[in-house]
Amino acid sequence: MTDPMKIGQLYPATLPPGNVRIGSKAVAGSSDKSFQQVLQEETLKFSHHAELRLKQRGIQLEPEQLRKIGSALDKAAAKGAKDSLLIMNDLALIANVRNRTIVTAMDGESLRDNVFTHIDSAVVVS
Repeated sequence: MTDPMKIGQLYPATLPPGNVRIGSKAVAGSSDKSFQQVLQEETLKFSHHAELRLKQRGIQLEPEQLRKIGSALDKAAAKGAKDSLLIMNDLALIANVRNRTIVTAMDGESLRDNVFTHIDSAVVVS
């Protein structure tokens, strides 16, 4: 406490906004992530290939199903998954977990005698 105190100054030193922390948690408003980054992390995306497969196979996802898929991706990410097979009723989706992107979609007919490659995890969505 060798810094001089001035009238109207409560603390001898100020911290830049990005460094304000209480314990191990950042104080609200001091995140290094922009609003756009946070939004992108929460948004579920579909690749062009997945969109074509959904249309081709007549699969329509309801908002509740999309919420469940997002939750399944959160669980997969928490376990360190990169590419995951999501199984929901008679629907299978392959997703890139890090980008929160559905890469392809298959219905019950397409699932028969199919082999899934390039995945490191599977999540059963209920």
